[in-house]
Amino acid sequence: MEDQKYRDEDDLPEKLEGFKNKYAEFDLNDEGEIELMGLKRMMEKLGAPKTHLELKKMIMEVTGGSSNTINYRDFVKMMLGKRSAVLKLVLIFEDKANSTPCKPEGPPPKRDIASLP
Repeated sequence: MEDQKYRDEDDLPEKLEGFKNKYAEFDLNDEGEIELMGLKRMMEKLGAPKTHLELKKMIMEVTGGSSNTINYRDFVKMMLGKRSAVLKLVLIFEDKANSTPCKPEGPPPKRDIASLP
């Protein structure tokens, strides 16, 4: 992206490649757009299934109400933008969950009554 807003973004080429791969995975009809069913499949795969109404709301949030499908440009703007879209948060959470171990190693620390909330 040649946009001035994104020039100072760290590791932009790597991020764009990752976004492209993630986007292509859910472009079910290979037309360059994620439709309602592609988004539904994405959310189910991420373990966060949504109703059709919630999915439509997510699409409206990403596209700004201009379309019923998410094109690649809107997807990248959402992922690089400062806006906190639900879809962006879910995708970021999935990447963090896949990259770091969630379970601590070793025995749990000793606790006493004073440390409880």
